[in-house]
Amino acid sequence: MITAIVLIKTSVDRIPEIAESIAALDSVSEVFSVTGTYDLIAMVRVARHDDLADVIPGRISKIQGVEATDTHVAFRTYSQHDLEAAFSIGLDG
Repeated sequence: MITAIVLIKTSVDRIPEIAESIAALDSVSEVFSVTGTYDLIAMVRVARHDDLADVIPGRISKIQGVEATDTHVAFRTYSQHDLEAAFSIGLDG
């Protein structure tokens, strides 16, 4: 699974509607409304690198009100859930 973090600039008067449209896309797992330079951050998860082109410029960028995107592809994923699972292997509670 390939994970991309997509930073999105939008029309500020339509952030909730744009976020809902992006969140409704198949390969988008979460959309966050954030402060700072960007208005939204979307987590995109796909099976192949080629699929990123279908999702990001092919669908996200075409949503009315999306002004710009900046995409970062993750090399590895670390999470508290993963760490807890790794340390609990073979331990009886």
